[in-house]
Amino acid sequence: QLQPVESGGGLVQPGGSLRLSCAASGFTLRNYVIGWFRQAPGKEREGVSCISNSGGSTRYADSVKGRFTISRDNTKNTVYLQMNSLKPEDTAVYYCAAVPTVQAMCLMTSSWYAYWGQGTQVTVSS
Repeated sequence: QLQPVESGGGLVQPGGSLRLSCAASGFTLRNYVIGWFRQAPGKEREGVSCISNSGGSTRYADSVKGRFTISRDNTKNTVYLQMNSLKPEDTAVYYCAAVPTVQAMCLMTSSWYAYWGQGTQVTVSS
């Protein structure tokens, strides 16, 4: 079973940056559409971004558009979420999710994804 593993979370001041990574051993992530989701305390899980198999199609939540960039390096079998200009409201547990499909697009619908990482905490605070 595919088990995505997130890394790169931590504590950062407002305006700072973090880069999250999503990887999985023993599987070729190019065969998976990848989504990033987050859940803040007291809030429902929300889609942050997603990326198609080839990386040719991406989507972003309005709240992060222009600040976050999703990318994938299929050679390194890794998906990234570069987070810039971080705000306190970005504080959440961030999850990487994967679905085994070949698509020219992606969805930020959590029910569509089959495999989920354990999450990594991102805290934006002074």
